[in-house]
Amino acid sequence: MKLFIATPSPFARKTRVTMLEKQIPHEIVIDNPWKPASQVKGLNPLAKIPTLVLDDGRVIHDSKVIFEYLELERPGHLPQDKHEKIIHRLVEVVADGICDAVVMTFLENQRPEGSRSQFWLSRQADKIRAGVHELEQKILPSGTFTSLGLGLAEIATVCALGYLDLRYADYNWRSDAPNLLKLFDGLMQRASFLQTVPTVQEVPANR
Repeated sequence: MKLFIATPSPFARKTRVTMLEKQIPHEIVIDNPWKPASQVKGLNPLAKIPTLVLDDGRVIHDSKVIFEYLELERPGHLPQDKHEKIIHRLVEVVADGICDAVVMTFLENQRPEGSRSQFWLSRQADKIRAGVHELEQKILPSGTFTSLGLGLAEIATVCALGYLDLRYADYNWRSDAPNLLKLFDGLMQRASFLQTVPTVQEVPANR
């Protein structure tokens, strides 16, 4: 398998962590979908990261769909209980929503200062803080979101928090979310998270 990623992407990281935890052999291809020479444009009609190319040539894109495929191949990161499964999916939606708001903020800040919409930036900031608050409220005293332990919810959450550190560092989420901090610090000891810490890539100015 080949997994096409961008190094800052929390969605790509979510997939990478899942594949490492499931011990699924794969090759990483670092791509920059912003550049004309991007390889992923020929694989994914939306030219988005992550994109997974299977050994038989089939292509799967979108982190949620890729996770679904990986979980079907090697189950273990979603609970069997239907109610707990919904919790994992809802946590993923919130975590991904935080990431989307950070992306929107980052791109808006690429505009010249006088052209930035403070209304838009304020809306994204509200989403980010509300999302962190929601995840903080959902986590159990055990430090996870359900009885499963490490699963989709925990992976998506730590990837979102790591993306905040990369692209939204002025927000001190740690002071707002001590329970999430405990989860984050614990999982950041695992090789799958240490090997996938996001790093910046060049993005053209948004004019």
